[in-house]
Amino acid sequence: MSSSSPGTGADTEHGQRHRGPSLLGLALVFAGLFIGSLVVVAAMTHGAHFPSPLEPIAASNAFFADNRDALRFGAFLQFGASVPLAIFAATASSRLRFLGIEAAGTLITLVGGTLASSMGAFSALAQWSLAQPDLGTETRVLHLLAFSTGGPGYVVPFGLLVAGVAVTGGLSRKLPKWVMWSGLFVAIAAELSSLSIAFPSAMYLLPLARFAGLVWLVVAGALLPSTRAGRANREAPEPTLAALEGAAP
Repeated sequence: MSSSSPGTGADTEHGQRHRGPSLLGLALVFAGLFIGSLVVVAAMTHGAHFPSPLEPIAASNAFFADNRDALRFGAFLQFGASVPLAIFAATASSRLRFLGIEAAGTLITLVGGTLASSMGAFSALAQWSLAQPDLGTETRVLHLLAFSTGGPGYVVPFGLLVAGVAVTGGLSRKLPKWVMWSGLFVAIAAELSSLSIAFPSAMYLLPLARFAGLVWLVVAGALLPSTRAGRANREAPEPTLAALEGAAP
């Protein structure tokens, strides 16, 4: 009869499976909700998009006043996307430890994903606030909050999530090397996007890291193993020197 440790996995002779949600499923739900929020806003505004804070204030205010329904639905989907992202971070961190990886990267994965999820939710709530009527000078403040938390505030910790999974998974050979190196590229772009706080010209790094990171998260979720060696492989005694000498002709 097989046994298992609580909260770890189902132990069998052939392998032990991690108990937790599918990382691929979580990544797909997260990506679908976030991309859906952009598509909904674009469709309801006839191709427009959430304005940059660098655009004229009058034009931004007019967009918010004319597209309150689009902002609400977009905020709803973006807020929803923060939930599977948080679960992905917790599950990925748990799975890396389950696979026997005891390194700082597992905690970096959890912390980065938690912060990114929190910032994404904050940005969505600020966007929802922009959809409310009778706003005055608060509009500009809410606009800046929605952009900053959903921009560098989200992307930088998201890069930590990607780096944590990529480095620990790659160095332990749980992920292919090309996945590790592509994840490091996304993570570096995400961390460099913090320059946009001081240099507006660096804002192009934000969508690069965000959308490349979405694709990478789906790939990593599909390839990170969910099983480890079974008891038969882990508990088989290694041959002693005497046994090896006795077996020699």
